[in-house]
Amino acid sequence: MVADTKSDPDPGVNGGKTMSHLDGKTVLITGASRGIGESAARAFAAEGARVALLARSTDAIADLAGDIGDRALAIPCDVARWSEMARAVDATVGTFGSLDVVVNNAGVIEPIAQLSDTDPDAWSTAVDVNLKGVYHGIRAALPQMLSQGSGTVITISSGAASRALPGWSAYCASKAGAKMLTEALHAENGEFLRVMGLSPGTVATQMQREIKQSGVGPVAELDWSDHIPPEWVARTLVWMCGPEADDLRGTELSLRDEGLRARIGLA
Repeated sequence: MVADTKSDPDPGVNGGKTMSHLDGKTVLITGASRGIGESAARAFAAEGARVALLARSTDAIADLAGDIGDRALAIPCDVARWSEMARAVDATVGTFGSLDVVVNNAGVIEPIAQLSDTDPDAWSTAVDVNLKGVYHGIRAALPQMLSQGSGTVITISSGAASRALPGWSAYCASKAGAKMLTEALHAENGEFLRVMGLSPGTVATQMQREIKQSGVGPVAELDWSDHIPPEWVARTLVWMCGPEADDLRGTELSLRDEGLRARIGLA
């Protein structure tokens, strides 16, 4: 069985608008309160998807859900806590009846420090969010997706998953773990699920402000204009859920790749 998130073969029309492959699908996004997560939520909703917005920032996701309308559900959730992630998936399926796409986006950059100076509790928190949070998202979604026989899981990765950077030990190690976890999911369930990673490069979000403020490493030296807008990442996530990306299942995409940008239609 080949799984995807397409609608019926006949696209039809909806109020004069051609139906998207995401029309009526349910998309769960972690870290949805700002940056990539917020932009992704708006992009998926614009394609007709129902969106579950997960974040610790209760007011921010409530405001975002209010902007999007009836197709959005705000769910306060700390992805580092298994019980909260499991309840969030239950709430999503209970409200919308399905779970078609999971975007594991929640992540933290701190602590930025030399290994000898890192705070052990802060280091562990980065692993809890960046690695265990991805595991929790996958583990909570799998029973529903396997019972459907379809689903898409996309994990926001980073170049730091493959290259060590001074001062970024927690981020690099946790992102490398999340990359391998995504590959393990494809190895186990790639026949039924669409599984991919996305390494967006540097994106103009709050995380880049934190990196800039740290003054540590080459990324901190970049100008704000060097970063791509989060809307590019959102467009890419939508594109990855469609048939145009079928040949990329099981891989990690990089938005530093000019050829990929051309396929997506990014300037």
